[in-house]
Amino acid sequence: MKPLLIDMDGVLRIGQNPAKGLKEFIGFINESGITACILSNTTLSNAAQFKEFFNNNNIEVNFPVMTCADAAYNYVKEKYKTAAVYCSEPVRSMFREFETEGMPEAVVIGDMWKAWDYKILNEIFIKVFNGAHLIAMQKNRYWKTQEDGLLLDVGPFVSAIEYATEKEAVLIGKPSKIFFEMGMKEINCSLNEGFLMLGDDLENDIFSAQKLGGKGILIYSGKTSFPLPEKSKIKPDYETKDLFEVIELLKKL
Repeated sequence: MKPLLIDMDGVLRIGQNPAKGLKEFIGFINESGITACILSNTTLSNAAQFKEFFNNNNIEVNFPVMTCADAAYNYVKEKYKTAAVYCSEPVRSMFREFETEGMPEAVVIGDMWKAWDYKILNEIFIKVFNGAHLIAMQKNRYWKTQEDGLLLDVGPFVSAIEYATEKEAVLIGKPSKIFFEMGMKEINCSLNEGFLMLGDDLENDIFSAQKLGGKGILIYSGKTSFPLPEKSKIKPDYETKDLFEVIELLKKL
């Protein structure tokens, strides 16, 4: 079977709770020998926090975990000496080594959830307008939690800075090819081999995977509601209700 990339929120985790069938699904991946990597667009957590989530729920994950926050750190470390980073703790603490009191070489934007305000946006705008490179951990339009329902994600804020400065951000997370390449590299694979992407986001999980030569498994446990509208231009290769159905699908592939 082709390597499997797995989204986190809306797939393995619903809000702060394990998704239905999570323990069975992870157990199946561990035991089946499927080459897999969790590839999450969240900027509110890093890989260490995800591993802590699994440990707290007595679930052993025997394959790599990568968030776009981890990927952004790797990208910045490779290309810059200084950067101003706007995202929530503890992810922001990953970037302490790049902090500077002067003008940064780059500005990195992740999600700040309810901490966004005009002062922060204007601060970012001034830095980018004056020459700092703009890096977006991701550009999701919105996300969804059981507690708060639909919430604006980082994408609208990045787009506002792009519009105001007339500069385009370097995108790290999905649907960027950069992120998929990093995920495949974590499991010693390449995009040329083909892959499966399990996710709840039609655009960033399913369509972006298809554009890169992969196949998309849409799961209806997160932000996408069943059934898909007939007018939807994005057609997943496979559709599943929950992780139990994903297990049965993978057994057939």
